[in-house]
Amino acid sequence: MQLQLQARLSRGLGEFGLSYQDYLVLATLSDQPSGRRRVVELSDELGWEKSRLSHHLTRMCERGLVSKEPCPNDHRGTFIVLNDAGREILQRTAPAHVRDVRAYFFDRLSPDQVTTLANIADEILTVLAAANREG
Repeated sequence: MQLQLQARLSRGLGEFGLSYQDYLVLATLSDQPSGRRRVVELSDELGWEKSRLSHHLTRMCERGLVSKEPCPNDHRGTFIVLNDAGREILQRTAPAHVRDVRAYFFDRLSPDQVTTLANIADEILTVLAAANREG
């Protein structure tokens, strides 16, 4: 189900020239008041290998969706910054993406099913967080 839903949502995002992964990066950055995250934080939040994220971010930089800035506190660290072009395409894309998520997922569930799903997700996320802390 998750793979088929992601594929369907990807098609909708593709109409705006974004991949599903592009959207995840842009949305994650937009959740920050500064619109920036350290690469390592972004990797942890998205659950991607650092090399995969690095390659993807390079492509997004080349397309002008995000920028890289050095971290002033850690000269080895890098910030990924949501720039104006990335923010603009996210603002154009988000309403259609939300519409698709509702149409293909949430509108198909009863309120009780949504509550059950939230409880299941909370439990799985708790287990995963503990596993990540353990290594």
